[in-house]
Amino acid sequence: MTVLRPIAALLASAEFARAYTLTALAAAFASFMIERLTSTTTMVTIFALLALVGAGMLIARREELSLLRFAPTSLLGFLTLAIVSVLWSGNKPHTVLGWLALLGMATIAITIGHVRDTLQTVRAIGDTLRWLLCISLGLEILAGILLDMPLPLFGIEGNLALGGPIQGIFGTRNLLGFMAVVALITFVIEWRTQSVSRVVGVLSVALGGFLALLSASPTVVVLAAAVGVTTVALTIVRHAPPARRALVQWLLGAVVVAGLVLAFARRHQIIQLLDAGSDFSTRADLWNAILDWVGEKPVTGYGWFGPWTGGEYPFQYINFQLSNHHQSALNSYFDVLLQLGVLGLALFLVLGGVATVRSWLVASVRRSVVYAWTPLLLVTLAVESMFESFTLVGAGWLLLVLCALRAGQTRSWRQNIDDAHTGVIPTLGPQR
Repeated sequence: MTVLRPIAALLASAEFARAYTLTALAAAFASFMIERLTSTTTMVTIFALLALVGAGMLIARREELSLLRFAPTSLLGFLTLAIVSVLWSGNKPHTVLGWLALLGMATIAITIGHVRDTLQTVRAIGDTLRWLLCISLGLEILAGILLDMPLPLFGIEGNLALGGPIQGIFGTRNLLGFMAVVALITFVIEWRTQSVSRVVGVLSVALGGFLALLSASPTVVVLAAAVGVTTVALTIVRHAPPARRALVQWLLGAVVVAGLVLAFARRHQIIQLLDAGSDFSTRADLWNAILDWVGEKPVTGYGWFGPWTGGEYPFQYINFQLSNHHQSALNSYFDVLLQLGVLGLALFLVLGGVATVRSWLVASVRRSVVYAWTPLLLVTLAVESMFESFTLVGAGWLLLVLCALRAGQTRSWRQNIDDAHTGVIPTLGPQR
């Protein structure tokens, strides 16, 4: 026990928590680059070690933690269903491996959520993405201007001089666009909270916006519009008088519903405007094929696998049917529906939906703008999930779990129970 005491002190220290957070975020956001520079085995080993170290940190800090607020119930339900699906999976070893990937990344996110507060998390993500976006831009300049030749190792085609599309170290232009939008949200929050100097804030926002534009990803436009509308709505709510805030919330909700209905009615014109006809046609064919297979097992799905990296059933048949090589459903909701059925989709929607509502309510009454980061990021993840399956793997899953945990820590029924036991008087209310 004497030997373990210094190790426990190290794992519980603030310095180690900061170093762990930066390392874990860098590994998650740069996983494609790590895999290309090393191997898949090395990348998996890194995340396994991070998860084990994270578990050790939580054990070392166990006296600071509350069991009731350790993790969202919906997250635990989703993870439980994913491992239970091994009972009806066509490839049980791959289902276990897919579940371990979910659990490992969730453990890392839970660790970060408990050892760092919201502002510290925002700063860590901002610092990490600043470096990774700079590296992406540097490699694109090297390939597209200085050498004028592609870099096959990272899949960089050297299109910077042509105005894009570029992908940097993220593997695809859509993932670069998604990470650039996440970075923009984070950089603006950093700027507004005066966590960085004005020069760093301006340059960071310019960097994120520049790479988002050059990614030439159609989803970036949709994400930017969604985040912009959400920001305006949240600003209106935050500045509304407390007595009228509920009415403003309902009116804004009605406007959003009307906007969604209008967008659906004009979807063909929007797709044409975004010049995304071919991309959407590919997705529509894939989703229609998935729905046909979902009809065979609508409740439980075919078992959890995560990415379609192997030749599992029914993924290989869907790709054969479409004469393609999709590695996901290009939609998180369809992916969950196919793999875990209606039950899994319901849990996934509850995980994201409840977190969004909780974080929105907190951001609408708390004075600091840092609380706006969580709902804005959750909206980004929800919209991105309509076009890609990023939210189910890697950095996207880490961000979802982290945001859900953060929302549950600040506003949940478990907080009220915990406060009642500890004698703490809740302070969350209309604070202006």
